[in-house]
Amino acid sequence: MAPIPWGKFPTLAEHQLARRWLQFMANIGRAPNTIDAYGRAVEDHLRFCAVDGTDPVLAGADTVAAWIGDMLDRPRQRTEKAPLRSETGLANATVQQRLVAVRSFYEYLVEDGLRERNPVRRGQTSRRGRSPRQGLVRRIEPAPWIPNEDVWQRILTASAEEPLRNRLMVTLAYDGALRREELVQLDVEDFEPAHRLVHLRAETTKSQRAREVAFGVTSTRLFVAYLNERRSLFGRIDGPLFRAASNRNYGGPLGPSSWSKTVERIARRAGAARLSTHTFRHLRLTDLARADWTIDQIAQYAGHRDLATTMRYIHLSGRELAARLHRA
Repeated sequence: MAPIPWGKFPTLAEHQLARRWLQFMANIGRAPNTIDAYGRAVEDHLRFCAVDGTDPVLAGADTVAAWIGDMLDRPRQRTEKAPLRSETGLANATVQQRLVAVRSFYEYLVEDGLRERNPVRRGQTSRRGRSPRQGLVRRIEPAPWIPNEDVWQRILTASAEEPLRNRLMVTLAYDGALRREELVQLDVEDFEPAHRLVHLRAETTKSQRAREVAFGVTSTRLFVAYLNERRSLFGRIDGPLFRAASNRNYGGPLGPSSWSKTVERIARRAGAARLSTHTFRHLRLTDLARADWTIDQIAQYAGHRDLATTMRYIHLSGRELAARLHRA
């Protein structure tokens, strides 16, 4: 069976049905990050049911609604990266994610014959002639933040002060529009330097679909230089490209959290509090749209199954849209 860190979800671990559901999700191949998010979501729901005095197996739509109300009323912590418009309530994306997980849990109970209906109502679009139906919580989709030219130059200047490995990670994250997990799981064998291509293996991507991305001249130079530095530090070894140079995990594969800390350090140095590991991906896809790539080409490069997802990533400024309108 796939291993699960049950210590993170003590209430869930003690609930036989919830524990069985999460183990089922892990066994069918859900990513570790997904298992972690699902576990935290159902853990939160089970704790609310315990306080409310409700058996989760018997919980109805009113209990789910009360849980949603509780999430929307909780105090929030203000951070520099995500300034709040409100002092209370979990972020809309967090609430949506938790609803998806709890809906999956109840769907499992329905399929097992332990419930007749799922109390977490699913929203429905008007596609294919269906009647539209609003989900339990309206989805809010703010445009992703991307830096303007001035901020981007500050980010590049701050990145230039990083070690060679981190500079290569910055350029590859942008060139390939790579997600955090895709970047840190790159292997030496994934690169085809002659054609400046990176072959992303299916098991490292969010969609579980292999794809190819390109990298530029700067990344090529940094790649060659880092391979030489890597060989001098760790010898001739294959496997994960990015290796830790700290005494704590010397020579071991670099983890996603290390890349996040690097970007946070660059953000502080550049005075760009909203910079995240995903910003490089957002900016790259937007730049491809500026270069007149079609939406299908951008979706293929990004590894998106749904074009609607790609549209949320592409963020053209009002000035750019106005210029296109005038040209048309």
